[in-house]
Amino acid sequence: MGGSSSASLQPQPQAERVLSNPTSLAIGIPRERHLQERRVPLIPTAVGTLVARGHRVFVEHKAGEYASFPDRAYTEVGASIVYTPEEVYAAADCIVKITPPTEREWNFLRPRQILFSAVHMGSLRAEYLQHLIDKNVTAIGYEFLQAKDGSLPIMRIMSEIAGYAAIQIAAELLARQGRSMLLGGITGVPPARVLLLGAGTVALNACRAALGFGCSVTVLDEEVYRLQRLRAALGQPIATGLIQPELLRELLPQTDVLIGALYRKGAPAHLVVSADMVAEMAENSIIIDVAIDQGGNIETSVQTTHDLPTFSKYGVIHYCVPNIPSRVPRTASIAFSNVLLPILLRLGDYGSMRALLAAGHMIKSGVYTYGRHLTNYTLARLFHMESLDVDLLIL
Repeated sequence: MGGSSSASLQPQPQAERVLSNPTSLAIGIPRERHLQERRVPLIPTAVGTLVARGHRVFVEHKAGEYASFPDRAYTEVGASIVYTPEEVYAAADCIVKITPPTEREWNFLRPRQILFSAVHMGSLRAEYLQHLIDKNVTAIGYEFLQAKDGSLPIMRIMSEIAGYAAIQIAAELLARQGRSMLLGGITGVPPARVLLLGAGTVALNACRAALGFGCSVTVLDEEVYRLQRLRAALGQPIATGLIQPELLRELLPQTDVLIGALYRKGAPAHLVVSADMVAEMAENSIIIDVAIDQGGNIETSVQTTHDLPTFSKYGVIHYCVPNIPSRVPRTASIAFSNVLLPILLRLGDYGSMRALLAAGHMIKSGVYTYGRHLTNYTLARLFHMESLDVDLLIL
């Protein structure tokens, strides 16, 4: 009969409690208008599965057009087509997007709506976070969504695409705008020298593609264990090293293609290549800053678009498009949809976001605003705002 202990205030594990009569969700898919985004978060077959489970899906006119999913494909599986973003936000309790809402869309958000979207740490504003808090929107960020094994499923699958695409881009730029050379070597002609910053998923897939071309590949990272893991996954030896200014100054003048892919989980990317290092690179060499959506790894990087993807600085061609997977929108949309569909089905099964969070579903790791509070410590620290652990809001 003693006094209450601090342990009693901690969230306690709960048994799985899926509703026998799942809740019908109203899901809205606005057409993307941000940074020439061409992907759609749910493809027609996924929408058909949701509709078959009793959910309603509202798709804005031409939302899937760039990914080769016409309106007809959505209506054939039971979705409703609406013609303005206002209609989507008004009809749906759950908004599913690729990119964050535009400033105009902020006004369409309703209290207690659920928002799935990227956060885009590199361009995030405190005003946007405060708007979500004031509107009592539950926001889930793809950059934070973490599976039980510690992986970031959406970021991982998009990183796979970005890694392969980065090498394809490098091949095009080297031949057409850069040093007028093939990425891979031929008899008597050495291949391009590719330097990768970061040893994560982007680098793994970029390495596979680059090695397939026959490139000379070097990978630098801040942690030895990541380099070891990368070499083991590749199954063949590659040149590796720790990111240090002296080593960068040695390698960059000999580099034909520099790819920035150094991320920190749930945090902005950080600069490791200074402007004076870029100035030492060879004329018409290539920089592809894949990490630009999180702020970039190269000091001279500035966000570009798919229409105007490159610029030159110190004679070096920079490619800094923040949404590289949007170059292949159909592939990327299918991959996105494969991750989101099970989450939405689970949300319907549990009947409410609160119940799903209390059950310890991986969605909890992605929530960054809930119950009129910021619930992500990284964002709170970045913008000098207060945060509260989401577990305390679902007790």
